[in-house]
Amino acid sequence: MDNRRPRSTVSLHEHAAENLLYIRDAMERASSFTAVPGWGGVVMGLAGLAAAIIAPVQPSRLAWLLTWLATAAVAVGVGLLGVLFKARNEGVPLLSRPARQFALGFVPAIFVAALLTIVLYRAGLDALLPGMWLLLYGTAVIAGGTFSIRIVPLMGVLFLFLGAVALFTAPPVPAICLGLGFGGLHVVFGVLIARKYGG
Repeated sequence: MDNRRPRSTVSLHEHAAENLLYIRDAMERASSFTAVPGWGGVVMGLAGLAAAIIAPVQPSRLAWLLTWLATAAVAVGVGLLGVLFKARNEGVPLLSRPARQFALGFVPAIFVAALLTIVLYRAGLDALLPGMWLLLYGTAVIAGGTFSIRIVPLMGVLFLFLGAVALFTAPPVPAICLGLGFGGLHVVFGVLIARKYGG
């Protein structure tokens, strides 16, 4: 006796499962900020790799700091342009609720990092800057990424790991962690986001 289901039943079941996956994905995208720029992240990572090479050979503490601050400014500009272009291409409004939630999650930790940079530099505690930057950037990425695509918080966790390593190790490890984080992680995750989530 043939107990196999009729072909039409199998086809209907598969079709229903596909529809459920499509609906689930659509709902997730509707409640998530999907305009995270993949290729923009790659460019940010390349800037981070350049800074990781250039900064250590600077002749002074100030020149080292200015190299990283200039890189951060470039990264912010590239990131904002990437978000604008991707949001426009996807038809995602920049003032949507997920976009606002992403920004509110991301910005506070970056603001704290900026303030602590001034305090630590003035106190001559430059050695703590790489770990602090990585930890607070990872915190920002996790907090903002809670309202974004699933891969973003994972990147934040890896930044936290590198920050912890940088904070408790001696040179040149913190400098290597900066390059791996702001360079390597941005490039790798930028490519993954671009391929899986469209640009």
